[in-house]
This record gives sequence, C-alpha cells and structure tokens, in this order.
Amino acid sequence: METEEKKLSIEDFTLLKVVGKGSYGTVMLARKIDSGEVLAIKMLKKSYLKKRKQEIHTKAERFILETINHPFIVNLKYAFQNTEKLYFCLEFCPGGELFFHLQRVENFDEEVTRFYSAQMVLALEHLHKNNVIYRDLKPENVLINTDGYIKLTDFGLAKENVMTDKDAKSFCGTPEYLAPEILERKGHGKPVDWWSLASIIYEMIVGLPPFYEKDNREKLFKEIKSGEPEYPDDMSPACRDLLEGLFKKDPADRLGGSEGNADEIKSHPWYSQVDWDILKEKKIIPPFKPKLDSDDDTKYIDNEFTEMLPMDSAADGTVLDSGSMTWKDFSFDSNKMMTD
Repeated sequence: METEEKKLSIEDFTLLKVVGKGSYGTVMLARKIDSGEVLAIKMLKKSYLKKRKQEIHTKAERFILETINHPFIVNLKYAFQNTEKLYFCLEFCPGGELFFHLQRVENFDEEVTRFYSAQMVLALEHLHKNNVIYRDLKPENVLINTDGYIKLTDFGLAKENVMTDKDAKSFCGTPEYLAPEILERKGHGKPVDWWSLASIIYEMIVGLPPFYEKDNREKLFKEIKSGEPEYPDDMSPACRDLLEGLFKKDPADRLGGSEGNADEIKSHPWYSQVDWDILKEKKIIPPFKPKLDSDDDTKYIDNEFTEMLPMDSAADGTVLDSGSMTWKDFSFDSNKMMTD
C-alpha cells in the first residue's frame, strides 16, 4: 500500500535571515533541510491579503511564476500554504538588489546601465509575448545573481491576459515609476513597462528617478502627467533619444508601441553594441560579480533586513478556514512541474 506523499511545510526549512520586507510580507533566507538548498521564501499572510483585496494579484503572481521561464526572471522552486500563510520559495540571488549597489556608488555609467537594462528589455519582452505586464520595475525588484546577471523578482502587481493597452484597470505600482496612463485611470497595457524601463535607466545614470518629489505625491503625479525630465549635459545623445522615446505620455506614441513591441527598443542606436543572443546566453563578462564566502552569504543584502530576527509567526493571530477554496491549487513543486 502506497503511503500518502508528505506535503511541504515551513517545518522542512531552517530559517536563516530576513533578506527583504515589503508591504505585503517578509522574505526569509532559508535552507531546505533534506537537500541543503538555499532559497528565498516569501511569506504572505492570508488575512492581510484578504483585508487589502490582494487575493487576485497574489493568485496571478503564483500563476505567472509557474508558467514563465526566462534567464532574467526569478525561478519559483516551491509553493505551499498553511491556515495562516502562503509561501513562495524562490531562488536566492546573493548579489542583492540593484538598488543596494546603486546607493553605494550613486550612479552607473552608460555602459553598465546598458548591460543591466538590456536584460530588463529581454525579460519584459518575454513577459509581453506571454501577455503579462510586470508593472513594478524599479531597482529594488531587480536582483543580481551569482553570475552577475539580473533576475526580476516580485510579481505581486503583475497581470496576465493583457492583450491591448486598455486591458488593465488597477491603480497600482510604485509612485515614482508610474506611467501617465495608470494615473489617468483609463486603462493601460504593455507600454507601462517601457515607461518604467525609461525611469530605471534614467535613475541608474543620474542617481534619482526622473520624477521625484519626496513628500508631495500630488506634485509628483502632476509632473509625471505633464512635466519632462531634466537630462544631464553629459548624457549621450543616443541615450537621451531613447529616453525621450520611452517617456512619451501617449502609450501609442511611446517607443515599443501600443502592443509593447520590444523590437523598436532593441534596434535603437543606444543598444547598437548589444548582441541580444549572446547576452541572453550570458556570454558577456558582467561589470560586477558577487564575491561570496558561502551559498548563504548576505553581504550584499541591506543590514536593515539581515539584522531582523528570522522567525515565522502570524502577527495578527488570525487563522483562516483551512478548507477555503480561495487558495486551491496554490501548492507547487518545480521538480514535479505540477500542482496539487
């Protein structure tokens, strides 16, 4: 008689350190006890997701992470749940956030910026071909892996089945990187990601986002809708031309077009030095490669996170009905490539 296969739980991991914390949950570095593999576990409280009406977004994140496979997008290894929480087990990228490195040096030169942003172009192109929009491209969501190449992470705001530039309606994203059409609330699509790409390119070169108001969100949104970025004198003409094309207020006029076609961007003169096939195959020497002492080294993770106590507890004590159909089919094991 066959015994029922044991379901994965948080008890199967040793929690090591906190490596991230967001508005909806905590990311913990953990080691799987049976295999020894080190993973980043994103923990989300069901009660909080329900309260904030984030259940649909979280289901989309789970679906997208399972179905999307790309060298510059973080891999989902496992997913499981208990009565209180959902757990996404993702590959650990020990090079840390692009934001961490940008803060240390203030800004990158155009060559380094081109290297990282070109990978973002390929990742977004892949998502768009699968009718997925990302909607949260920012330095905090771009991780550097062991090999020095990037991985996009955090698909909590991503949306699938986006065919036109009016299919998505939610007002969501990080304020400084929002495209004008999101602020207009008239529907948006794939071009929002190209606007965010321009924002992150600008930030890597200049050191701040193109539209930045520390304590005045109303002024920030007004600038995004009607203002223009200030370009530094030492920015190359090709780079400025690319950004001006990506910062078109009307998504139909934006580089990449209303269908989010990456070819217009990939063929722009600023990317003329990029061999896209070689880049995807990771045959270019990266400008930075993490120097790691172990597979769980966190030297490139902000101390703000790693100094927190690694523990797993439901802060509000709320326990939901374990028989709820809301999270049916959430569990996942990449080794089996099937859900339970």
